[in-house]
Amino acid sequence: MLEARGITVRLGRRAVLCGVDFEALAGHLTAIVGPNGSGKTTLLRALTGDLSHGGRVRLNGQDIADLRPWALAGLRGVLPQATPLAFPFTAAEVVRLGLTGGVEAGAAGLVPQALARVGLAGFEGRYYQELSGGEQQRVQLARVLAQVWEPVAHGAPRWLFLDEPVSSLDIGHQLQVMEIARDFADRGGGVVAVMHDLNLTAMFADRVALISEGRVLGLGLPGAVLRDDLLSAAYRCPIRVNTPPARGTYLLPHAAGRVAAE
Repeated sequence: MLEARGITVRLGRRAVLCGVDFEALAGHLTAIVGPNGSGKTTLLRALTGDLSHGGRVRLNGQDIADLRPWALAGLRGVLPQATPLAFPFTAAEVVRLGLTGGVEAGAAGLVPQALARVGLAGFEGRYYQELSGGEQQRVQLARVLAQVWEPVAHGAPRWLFLDEPVSSLDIGHQLQVMEIARDFADRGGGVVAVMHDLNLTAMFADRVALISEGRVLGLGLPGAVLRDDLLSAAYRCPIRVNTPPARGTYLLPHAAGRVAAE
């Protein structure tokens, strides 16, 4: 279980997170949603130990402040919004970086397996800078997967923390990435993902945290949180769940392998 209590983050004189309580369960995909500037990424970085904060975060019963970096790296993999690289690494070399922080460092053939998992089989020798933005994003996901390849290790769940994992992807690859996250959770791991697409969130998430102005407006099942009143208040515009717009065309992918319970 991931449990956070009283998470507070200040940047200068501005309070970005205001005493946030948050929890996520192994075997579940928990999505963090909310408008731009609401504190989603800040919360994720606090949960992963990558940002100084007030309050406490416990992962699998351990306070992350007490864990050495190598121990924390063995428990969770983190996919940030962007990972710029200045050196001419190949895709295989980028993925191999994940093995330096995981317990599968000696696993044979894991790099091509990870690339194939994200739909990039045969890309091992391709230079990272020559790939499209979406391909680079999937290479970084392969790196994170290599770090925590098995969702459960020594009887304990491992975790994926994903910050906008589908932001640069077309619809087909968005579904592919969400299916990967869904599979990781279904096999016993925990997934916490910052999401902007509320439709994909509703399709794949077991639980949703809705954040606005550094506070949690709702945390629970998608049907309990993705409501007209809460969403309209968070995004400050009229939102009607399951109601097509009066004008224009409304598109929604129907290829998800699993629809979360209401």
